[in-house]
Amino acid sequence: MTGKCTKKAHHGNAHKDHQRFGTKDAMTPHPLHIAVLGIGMMGSPIARRLKEAGHQVHAWNRTRAKAEPLSQQGISIHETPADAIQNADVVISLLENGPVVGHVLFELGTARAMRRGTLFIDMASIQPREARDHAARLGEMGMAHLDAPVSGGTVGAENGTLAILVGGRPEDFARAQPVFAACGRATHVGPHGAGQLTKLANQMIVGITIGAVAEALLFAAKGGADMAKVREAIQGGFADSRILQLHGQRMVERDFTPHGRMAVQLKDMRNALATASEIGFDAPITALFERLYAEGVDHGLGELDHSGLFVELASRNAMQ
Repeated sequence: MTGKCTKKAHHGNAHKDHQRFGTKDAMTPHPLHIAVLGIGMMGSPIARRLKEAGHQVHAWNRTRAKAEPLSQQGISIHETPADAIQNADVVISLLENGPVVGHVLFELGTARAMRRGTLFIDMASIQPREARDHAARLGEMGMAHLDAPVSGGTVGAENGTLAILVGGRPEDFARAQPVFAACGRATHVGPHGAGQLTKLANQMIVGITIGAVAEALLFAAKGGADMAKVREAIQGGFADSRILQLHGQRMVERDFTPHGRMAVQLKDMRNALATASEIGFDAPITALFERLYAEGVDHGLGELDHSGLFVELASRNAMQ
């Protein structure tokens, strides 16, 4: 089949999918058959919200036991990803990283098992070049792709208030609205890979700001101020932020129960630096914080919440 014929077939399917998916402005979009691959801290609440929105949801996780609790909400659990995506309108990935997404898609037979016209929405945080590669390979097979990483953590996933950062074709973004509506607020930021680029920018700001808040609170405490009162005092001023409010509170309480892990923050910083190198961008501030997170992980803090960078900085100042 020629590239021209493939393109026509793909657009024909896309037209049919517009009818099945409904549009952004549809008051009552048709329930969709959705497969969620990767049931973890984010995948589980997202699967539940999609089910609560009236969609038919199927799930797969490498460790099946982690997905089993979803069966109590009427979500079907499958042994393989290829089984989970049978007859799916939409396949959502919440897998660990780019190589894992590629492995599940192209080495475990998942992509081959998808129907032509299926929309693959990758909500995992991977490198932009990986997203572009996956989009191209799926496109050659007649499937559509959106890279749609999210920000807002487990709280946002549970409450349906995630910021969803979407790269891909505008028509596929429109098709995905019933899915995004159940999860939060979606913004189309550009072509394939742009969603992942935006997520990296987000993670750069998050990781750097966590470090700034931790260092400032420790600095104040070292000088004799009450850390909790310092945090309270600067809220509402120019230094205020969601990081100061949420992560700052975790630092004050020394509660580093993971919502987003240190090891994942380090992965994001490294992905940002790799992408910066690819596009010829100097990112010295991100490089500094990558080293700080790496040292924290090396010191056994990888499973703490990413606000656990506070522990690394406290240790440096003998403030444990």
